[in-house]
Amino acid sequence: MESLLAFRYSVATSLVPSLPFCPTRRFSTLRAKLSHLEDDSMYQNAIQHASLRFQESNRLDPLFIDPYVACLVPPDIDVDMMPELHPYCLATKFIDDKLLSTMKNNDELKQVVLLTDGMDTRPYRLNWPRSTMIFDISPGRVSILATQKLADVGAKVPRSCLFAHIPSESSSIHQVLSSRGFNGARPSIWALQGIPIMNLESFEEILLLVDSLAMKDCIFLGELPAWLADTDVEGKSDARRWMDRIFLNNGFHVDMVECNQIGENFTREIATVAYNCILFMAKHLRYSDTQMDSWRREFQRIEEEGDEEGFEEL
Repeated sequence: MESLLAFRYSVATSLVPSLPFCPTRRFSTLRAKLSHLEDDSMYQNAIQHASLRFQESNRLDPLFIDPYVACLVPPDIDVDMMPELHPYCLATKFIDDKLLSTMKNNDELKQVVLLTDGMDTRPYRLNWPRSTMIFDISPGRVSILATQKLADVGAKVPRSCLFAHIPSESSSIHQVLSSRGFNGARPSIWALQGIPIMNLESFEEILLLVDSLAMKDCIFLGELPAWLADTDVEGKSDARRWMDRIFLNNGFHVDMVECNQIGENFTREIATVAYNCILFMAKHLRYSDTQMDSWRREFQRIEEEGDEEGFEEL
């Protein structure tokens, strides 16, 4: 997440292919990485999310099926099969559906940017439209380990799609995105779920990143920790007013999405657990930096042509 601060301007195991035999050196390296990450809060956060997806995928009536998540969950982890809907799983279902439905309704939308915890399996498990470019911004040390495990079980993005990971530790995420093929003059959709948000400033840096790269009218959706609203220096206790203000200040119109409204479509009750997040869906109101640069060049060209015509008349 340091780079964002610096940028200012559970399916059943039988459904998942068995892990192939790993050479001793590779296994030792993996074990060393796991040992090193045991006390890493970002890694533990990603493991917790993966465990919830594993739990949901193992149900008889799951909201979604994550066919690869079993390889990410430690074999000795305690998975609590609660009967209720966990809010994280409800948010995951909401984001999945909105990503795919939005892309289905816009043939020109071929760029997806995911801001995740490093163990997000959407690039592999969702049925993306042909020629989709998927960019995942997440902690590099978590993503490297997850990518190796996913490769071991044969996880691949659709053949017609492209996938690129951008470490959230990168010193200039916008430049790395551009170098990997992202185009700010083309439509994109952005989804936030899991990427570490340490404080209000780090969230505002995310908003600034999306504001500078996303075209006008692009969609930004996801979930963010509700405690962010409590950091409001103006002391506004109403989360909706806080959301309206901070998003509008950064070029977005936002709508809050109530979990209860989503849960009405399902028979299971929503679990009352300590998981306090705000679901949102926002529309970008400003032009991207790429669009603005293009129009400046065009305006300059028109002015220069006008000057030349006036000179000829004289």
